[in-house]
Formats: sequence, C-alpha cells, structure tokens
Amino acid sequence: MNDQLPGRQLPKSLPLVERALVALQQFLHIEAVSGGALLVAAAAALLWANSPFAHSYHDLWNLTVPLRSGEFAFTRSLHFWINDGLMTVFFLVVGMEVRREIHEGALSRFDQAILPVLAAIGGVIVPALIYLSFNNVAGRSQGWAIPTATDIAFAVGVLALLGRSIPANIRVFLLALAIIDDIIAVLIIALFYSSGLDLNGFLIGSLGVLLALGLQRLGLNSAFAYVLPALVVWAGFLMAGIHPTLAGVVLGLITPVRSAREEIVPPVIRVEAALHPWVAYAIMPLFALANAGVDLRSAELSGGAEFVTLGVGLALCAGKPIGVIAATWLAVRVGRCRLAPDVTWTGVCLIGLLAGIGFTMSIFIAMLAFTDERLLDAAKFGVLLGSLISVTLGLGWGAEYAHRQRAQADH
Repeated sequence: MNDQLPGRQLPKSLPLVERALVALQQFLHIEAVSGGALLVAAAAALLWANSPFAHSYHDLWNLTVPLRSGEFAFTRSLHFWINDGLMTVFFLVVGMEVRREIHEGALSRFDQAILPVLAAIGGVIVPALIYLSFNNVAGRSQGWAIPTATDIAFAVGVLALLGRSIPANIRVFLLALAIIDDIIAVLIIALFYSSGLDLNGFLIGSLGVLLALGLQRLGLNSAFAYVLPALVVWAGFLMAGIHPTLAGVVLGLITPVRSAREEIVPPVIRVEAALHPWVAYAIMPLFALANAGVDLRSAELSGGAEFVTLGVGLALCAGKPIGVIAATWLAVRVGRCRLAPDVTWTGVCLIGLLAGIGFTMSIFIAMLAFTDERLLDAAKFGVLLGSLISVTLGLGWGAEYAHRQRAQADH
C-alpha cells in the first residue's frame, strides 16, 4: 500500500527507532485532540436528542441511503453506513496500530508487553464480573462486555490535559493497555457478538483477503488498489454473520510492516498516518454524534434497565481501575514483572482511573449486545455516566500527581 490517501506524511529518511518515535508522537497528539472532538460531538448529540428538535435527530440517522450499481441496490440506513461502514476504517487503523506495536512497539518484546497485557486482562475480567453481579439474568447478561474497553482518544486526551509533568513511560503504559483492550474487544465481538457463520460469506471474505495478499505479493503499492479487496472482505463478513467492521482489523493485521526496495517508510506506518487524522477528527466524532444521543427525558430506568445503567457505570469507574491496579500489583508481587522507570504506584492508579473511560468501543459493543431500545439507552447512559466519573477522578488524581512531580523536579 502507498501513501496516496490524504493525511499527514512521515519523513522518509529517518532510522527505524526515530520513525517509531515520530509515529508514536503523532499518534498521541492526534488522539489527544480527538478526545476533545469526541467530547464536543457527544455533548452535541445529547443536547440535540433532548431538545425540541429531538425528532429530527432520530429521523436523520434513520434516513435510507441506497448503494446502487446497475440493477443492484443495497439499501441501508445512514446509521448503518456510519456504524458498519465508516467504523470499518476505524477498525482498520486499530488493526494497523496492533500490527505496528507487535512489530516494533510496546508489544514487540515479551518482557515489555506482559505487564500491560496482564493489566488489561484484569481490566476486562473485573468490570465484566461487576456488570454480571447486577445483570446475571436473561435479556441483560449479554451486555457483560460493554464496560471492558478503554477509549484511547479520551484517555490520552485527559492525560494531555495534565501536562508534561506526567512521565513518558506512563503514557506508553496507558497506550499499550488501551491497544490491548482493543484487541480483547475485537476478539469479544468476533466470538460473542457475531451470528451463526455462513460458509459462503466466509469463503467470499477469505477470497478478498487472498486477493489483498496477492496484490502485496505482486508489489502493488497504490492504496486505492486495495479498495476492491477490502469491499470483498467487508461484504463477505456481512454475509457470513461476522460483524463487517472486523474486516478492517483483518486487513490492518496483514498490512506489510517492512518497506519494499523503493520505499523507506513501511506501508503500515504510511497508511496509518494517512488514515488516522480522518478517523480521529471525522469518523469517531460522527460516530459519537450518531450514537450518544440518549433521550434522558423519556429514558425508562425501570424494569431492570436501571441495573444495566448501574452495572455499566460502576464497572467502568470502579471495576476498570480495580482490575488494572490489582492485576498489575499481583504481577509485580509474584516477581514476574516490574514497573518501568518513573512509573510509580501513584501513576498506576492514574492509569487505572483513565482506563475507566469507555466511550467509543463501549457504545459500539452496547449496540451489538442489545436490540431492546430501552436497554440500549440504559447501557449508553451508563457508559456516559461511568466515563464522566472516570474523567473527573482521573483529572483530580492526575492533577495532584502532576503537582507532586513538579515539586520533586524543583528540588
């Protein structure tokens, strides 16, 4: 793949380590700004859905948008094209992030990756158990995975607000944790939120993957040449009953991490750098605008829906930090891992609190878990509430931690 897509470009003469550092800095900067855009979009959605013009909010996303080619017509709502279409690009970037981190980043060495991996696992298990303790009944239990994911953009955005007093290794730990969270969330979606597998769709999706690998083998560098294989994989996954956005993850994971002879910057870095601003500044805020509009005036938090809100909210703001901190402490205590330089237990607590910001992936999973609008709205409200509490706690704890760091530096 080549960098013919619009977006930021990376210098083409940097050594491997410098390229990785530049890519990380650009990633963190984009995610930090994206957190602000997500917040604005979510606030706008809430205001719109609770205004006198609320009907127009729902009417807009229910508009039918046909995709036509000759006599063929594939008609879906605007909401579908955002959640199942554009979000595929979001998952494509996620797949590329994972591919790059495994190749040369925080997940490339076992001794570096094991601690955030264990922390992420703890941050998945404890929230799921807390949710199920309130909702272990038919109809509500399928929402167990909603509070298990961390929103990278919001978490990094909050960390950016705390300034440069926060040690760099804490940022790397949080980023690695959030990326592993994404991997776990993708696996959960594939295993628990995909319908029965249709063999014909699976074969079509596999054909698209083979086509993309064949184009790579031929040395075809134009990113646009891979649009057709991507569409084939997406359509195959949709037919197979696998959530079509996972096509993005598959394509991201097979993107080459080594440069061809005529290239200096690897395709995985170039394409991710090109797509990432579009995802961060357009696709994710649009997703938030289309999905965060919970009508609080007509929300029915009764008949079990209140336990969905309570379970999700408490699992995010309490379960995530408890799981992350406990798993990290246990891993260090048994002697298998050690904290990176400048990462104190106060910093680990900050990471745990920020991990409770679930927004984008949590809302996405909620829409897969619930078809009942009442339970879906309750879950979304729980995500918003739990994430807001996590932001507040993270900012308060982080401000005190940053103050201590500055005081130590002055002495």
